[in-house]
Amino acid sequence: MKKNFIVPQEALRDNGFGTYIIAGEPKLYVPSQFTAISPLDGRYSDIGKELSPYFSEFALVKNRVKVEVLFLKFQLDYLSDESAILLQTKSKLVFRDTDCLDKIYKEFSYEDFFEVKTIEEKINHDVKSVEIWVANQIEKLGLGEIKSYVHIGCTSEDITNPAYARMISDSLEKVWYPTAEKFINILENLSVQYKNVPMLAHTHGQPATPTTLGKELFVYVYRLRHALYEIKRIKILAKFNGATGNYAAINVVFPKKDWQKLAKHFVQYYLGLDFNPVTTQIESHDYIVEIASQMAHFNRICANFCSDLWTYISMEFFKQLVVKEEVGSSTMPNKVNPINFENGEMNFRKSTSDLEFLSEWLMSSRMQRDLRDSTALRNIGTAFGHSLLGLKKTISGVKRVEANTCVLQEKLNGKWEVLAEAIQTMLRKYGLPDAYNILKELTRGKNISREALNEFMNSDALSIVPDDEKLALTQMYPEDYTGLATKIVDDNI
Repeated sequence: MKKNFIVPQEALRDNGFGTYIIAGEPKLYVPSQFTAISPLDGRYSDIGKELSPYFSEFALVKNRVKVEVLFLKFQLDYLSDESAILLQTKSKLVFRDTDCLDKIYKEFSYEDFFEVKTIEEKINHDVKSVEIWVANQIEKLGLGEIKSYVHIGCTSEDITNPAYARMISDSLEKVWYPTAEKFINILENLSVQYKNVPMLAHTHGQPATPTTLGKELFVYVYRLRHALYEIKRIKILAKFNGATGNYAAINVVFPKKDWQKLAKHFVQYYLGLDFNPVTTQIESHDYIVEIASQMAHFNRICANFCSDLWTYISMEFFKQLVVKEEVGSSTMPNKVNPINFENGEMNFRKSTSDLEFLSEWLMSSRMQRDLRDSTALRNIGTAFGHSLLGLKKTISGVKRVEANTCVLQEKLNGKWEVLAEAIQTMLRKYGLPDAYNILKELTRGKNISREALNEFMNSDALSIVPDDEKLALTQMYPEDYTGLATKIVDDNI
């Protein structure tokens, strides 16, 4: 039974009967985004399209083709001194377009993809089908004498693990990192904008020592900067050492070569990856687990941020900008819901769940290998996609809020009791051992007016405090009691 492959609309030609064809091949159906199972391919298809060049089946096949071709070029560069066939081809290429081999992967098309998949239908092996297809392209270039050198000495994992490594590296560098950095930069700008705006802080959900809005946002900037740094410092690895990691086959046919040195050179300078020198048949996937674990940590910080912003909005510390055409409720016309933060939080949590799955199962493989990792690895794009969606939704949410300074001021003006901490600390300075309990008796669980607090500060209890310091306490407002909040932002920006 023939398979129906899903491809982008632009890759197909309408045959006039509601279906599409490529070069006379079997009919190919393109389902609507509304029939997709995954929300990243359906409701949030923009995210799917953004990551498709890195994590789709097409991307995997294209990257496998790239590894096969680059290894062939590597052989021409480093093995032709021991192979008359390679030397013959190398001499022939002097008079040819030197990019002809590179074009095999650089110009890899949807039609090429379907040719690979047609081979796979017959032989039921995804990597071998790539090898066969690449060999066919080599023959079409008039270089049939080196067909047998395609995939020589390799196991499937030698082709697949660098392919995934490049997919992960490229998706991080070109999509996820820029979006994460954009989010952090937006928060940093808001931190600076609001660094002097006082707000009533809450611990355990109860009024606590005041802070500034900018400093509270900057806490997340600082955390996310560090979390992003930890992801970026992870080396993306690849192995290229044969069926059980010992270079057995390639060492038999080219025994004079230092294959550990050559494999490292190939991985680093041809594939642009870091080299893993000691493996079983498979690359151990530890670096993917590290990335998944650190990205999950980044996600959790972002989810916490979404939760906090949602709470601040519910407290009216932030107000949401109204978009005229939007509807907040099917029945309550007044509603403006913080949906971007709700959506963002749950996508971060979904991504984290997927990343934890990868962290758990990519750590193990039975003996030399089994194919569990093949299934698990195909879910990396989904994990990255939900994190990316979370970032984009949260960015949209942050762009549509602004500080509600009137409410912030009102909340502070009604909480003079938060100055109890400052007063009891001053009393401790001058040797009053029971200062905490005195202020506890005065303020715990109560709303204290400014007048009542001043009356206490002018009582005998504060007679041990010098007049200038007592005056400073008397003239202090809750909005003044923010410590070094502004300086913390300035000094760490």
